[in-house]
Amino acid sequence: MLTGAVLTGGGSRRMGRNKALVEVGGTPMALLVADTLSAAGCEPVVLVGGDPGDLAALGLRVVPDGRPGEGPLAGVLTALDLAAGDVVVVACDLPHLTTGVIETIVAMAAGNPDADVVAARTDRVEPGCALWRQSARDVVAASLASGERAVHRVLARLPAVEVVVPADALRNINTPDDLAR
Repeated sequence: MLTGAVLTGGGSRRMGRNKALVEVGGTPMALLVADTLSAAGCEPVVLVGGDPGDLAALGLRVVPDGRPGEGPLAGVLTALDLAAGDVVVVACDLPHLTTGVIETIVAMAAGNPDADVVAARTDRVEPGCALWRQSARDVVAASLASGERAVHRVLARLPAVEVVVPADALRNINTPDDLAR
């Protein structure tokens, strides 16, 4: 079983409203990401963090962030804690994500059984789109406990593999200007 987790707990300060609910092509971004994870074979797909009342309209299970306000690494830990096995964790602000990207990451993980994480890469590592194995959990938890919040720094501490994916598929929407483009 491969769980899909959409990180929906951010403050959305630059957007000025909840990014998870911002519509792209008439569909909320978090739902676009969740549908992509589902189409790529993730089951179940859950939303991690955010206001359950606001997110209820999306019709997906909302899992409270185990460490609210502590950033996406805390969301990764929450996703690992809820999953029985591997979990694909994706930020909600990647509405152009494709099933092909997720399938490529999953295939790379299958070919690299010793990797704790398989992360997407464009011109740089994209920690907001990665497959995490349960073997990474203790390092993630210890990193958070020591005050680390940057996902990319935790990736550097783990056996990780990067897979090059099309940059357009990982164009994130952080601001109203990003949305207008």
